[in-house]
Amino acid sequence: MKFLDLCKVYIRSGAGGGGCVSFRREKYIEYGGPDGGDGGGGGTVWAEAVDGLNTLIDFRYQQHFFAKNGQPGMGKQRTGKDGDDIILRVPVGTEILDEDQETVIADMTELGQRVELARGGNGGWGNLHFKSATNQAPRRANPGQEGVERTLWLRLKLIADVGLLGLPNAGKSTFLAATSNARPKIADYPFTTLHPNLGVVGVDNTEFVVADIPGLIEGASEGRGLGDLFLGHVERCAVLLHLIDGTSATIAEDYQTIITELEAYGGELADKPRITVLNKIDALDEEERITARDCLIKTCGSDVMMMSGVSREGVTEVLRTLRGQIDDDRLKFLDIEEEAPWQP
Repeated sequence: MKFLDLCKVYIRSGAGGGGCVSFRREKYIEYGGPDGGDGGGGGTVWAEAVDGLNTLIDFRYQQHFFAKNGQPGMGKQRTGKDGDDIILRVPVGTEILDEDQETVIADMTELGQRVELARGGNGGWGNLHFKSATNQAPRRANPGQEGVERTLWLRLKLIADVGLLGLPNAGKSTFLAATSNARPKIADYPFTTLHPNLGVVGVDNTEFVVADIPGLIEGASEGRGLGDLFLGHVERCAVLLHLIDGTSATIAEDYQTIITELEAYGGELADKPRITVLNKIDALDEEERITARDCLIKTCGSDVMMMSGVSREGVTEVLRTLRGQIDDDRLKFLDIEEEAPWQP
């Protein structure tokens, strides 16, 4: 299944059915009077956040969503049938934007959340509604209300608790594979990860979700490499995990490159809690580790952790530090029952 996180859709609600002009015609009833029914209401277009989806790929093959029109009213005071609604089923974390791609109409952050995108038109009144003492045979009826036509953008921002940042080949996918059941592609060339990956990580009887996005390079905010298109997937994270390749000869420059791109992206992303980790320490001896760590501390001005996703050295300590930065309401607590001692 391909990953798609931005798409354009065209929606239109149904128009209401027109009212009916009709008169009662029965044998031996001389003045039957008006009996025209009302038109049915048009269908409404809704968006609903559902479970089991993590991409907008379904909207690549169908971009037009038109609700049904209401049926016109009929004689014998019969109301027309209402048009059927249409529901756009989207993954949790989808933003619905207006055509300008800036105005946020809705942010689908909760499972089961439903938002009305285009309301169906009201049905018109039949001539029965216009009967009065002075107008006992009205020959007028209202037309149905027109539907609403809109062009919208859907943008998916994955729901995760931790976001992984780093240059290509910083070890993000290796870390995700070592700590979760996710199986991202891992290779020794840049941009192995071409789309975001999610993994559920467990530590100390709790679970949280980690998002791995394609690596950033210098000039990503200007469109170089894969650009900063995927940074939106870590906007909702509680904490960012910044991985630095410990085998790089330019550790300080690598760190500053990511920070510069975060600031150029704007928003609150650069101000989020961030944990800096020196990765791939399995390839360094003790002296090289200390030198690289001191260089990184001097550059970032804060504490730096060390780990290796391959040998898993220091991984548990990093996970516990991440756990401490996440609010309890975002965590999933595991109910582990203690086994009773065996008895014959």
